[in-house]
Amino acid sequence: MNQSSPSARAGIMARLGKREIGLPVTLFCVAALILGFGLLADKVMEGGTMGFDTRVAHFFRPPGAAGPIGPDWLHEMARDVTSLGSMVVLCFLIAAVAGYLLLIRKQGAAVLVVGSILGGTVISFGLKLLFNRPRPEIPGGIQVFTASFPSSHAMLSAVTYLTLGALMTRVAAGARLKAYFMGLAVFLTVVVGLSRVYVGVHYATDVLAGWCVGSAWAVLCWVVALQLQRRGQVEKPDHVAGEAGIEA
Repeated sequence: MNQSSPSARAGIMARLGKREIGLPVTLFCVAALILGFGLLADKVMEGGTMGFDTRVAHFFRPPGAAGPIGPDWLHEMARDVTSLGSMVVLCFLIAAVAGYLLLIRKQGAAVLVVGSILGGTVISFGLKLLFNRPRPEIPGGIQVFTASFPSSHAMLSAVTYLTLGALMTRVAAGARLKAYFMGLAVFLTVVVGLSRVYVGVHYATDVLAGWCVGSAWAVLCWVVALQLQRRGQVEKPDHVAGEAGIEA
């Protein structure tokens, strides 16, 4: 049997140490996001956020204005951006990603991606029914049919884009590519949320709450996925196979 070198064993121990530290830190972040959502929800139900929401709404759409600030082309651009968080666009995106994962025989990863999005959708609409906050009363806006709190566009874009960004970091080579994919995921999440306030269909606190619970759900799903992967219940990670080869 081949004996692993001291440097190889040190590398394995370092990775194990990072896992032991990383998991509690990650779960702490999830707990902090959920706590943030809870505090926001409590203030919203008490009416304590209306002053803040009104100031933000007036910044994007001054009182008496026929539409949001900016030229007409910016208004149309905002409508295009906000559609990136719609159920139709996200469903097309998830179907394409799941189809690709199935084609390369990553059935476990496909199930996890689809499951995380479906779970996030159920949570989003469940919270809307629970809080049942009315939408902002702004004439001439986009037609909507559900309650306002939390923003499902903000939440589901966070779930979808952050999950896909994390998935891409698993296959990207190099820190710059990993940072690029996660940065792009965060950027898309942020601009979709901001567009919901700009077009006047959500209060700012709706979007903040959507970001909190959506990010928490995305991180929690990814933690579960990594734990299942390390146990060999999804696809076996490359570094585990490498470690097995070292220890053989």
